[in-house]
Amino acid sequence: MAYFSRVVGTGSGFPERVMTNAEFEEILDTSDEWIRTRTGIETRRIADRLKGETTLSHSEKAARAAMESAGITGDDIDCIIIGTVTPDSVMPTTANQLQARLGAHRAFSFDLQAACSGFVYGLSIADAFIRQGQVKTALVIGAETLSSIMNWRDRGTCVLFGDGAGAVILQRTEDPAHSVIATRIHSDGRHG
Repeated sequence: MAYFSRVVGTGSGFPERVMTNAEFEEILDTSDEWIRTRTGIETRRIADRLKGETTLSHSEKAARAAMESAGITGDDIDCIIIGTVTPDSVMPTTANQLQARLGAHRAFSFDLQAACSGFVYGLSIADAFIRQGQVKTALVIGAETLSSIMNWRDRGTCVLFGDGAGAVILQRTEDPAHSVIATRIHSDGRHG
């Protein structure tokens, strides 16, 4: 029997604060026009750790929205993968902490550190687990709190990044229509 995976729910979670390009004009030698013409970015979300806005909190918001969209509970989840380079802690992983918060006690969970490609890698791995019949329902999240680690004086990078999370619920299906067609991941460390 051939299995496929399909997206049955999506969600997002992000901090309250919106940081504009004008705010960067106050701390850097830059302008709204310079940022927009080179990146297309006008605003980004920035976490406030004092308000409890963390990679885990963004992930939880995104996960709960995706679960509601899919009409599932934590009991339905078999696997949780979070792609992040800004976990709240190394141990336990953000995915493991999220598993507890969601009541997904049957699920195995892990963080995946693959920088900008983390979500795509996570989607590819979850799709493989589903196609192999090991998992029926997977939660995949891309989440970052990059504001906590970036150099706020480097105009070439700090204007690019914000904080937040996006989530999908993948479920097993035997119908290839409307399923993940294929994934292909690749790395080339020479360009690091």
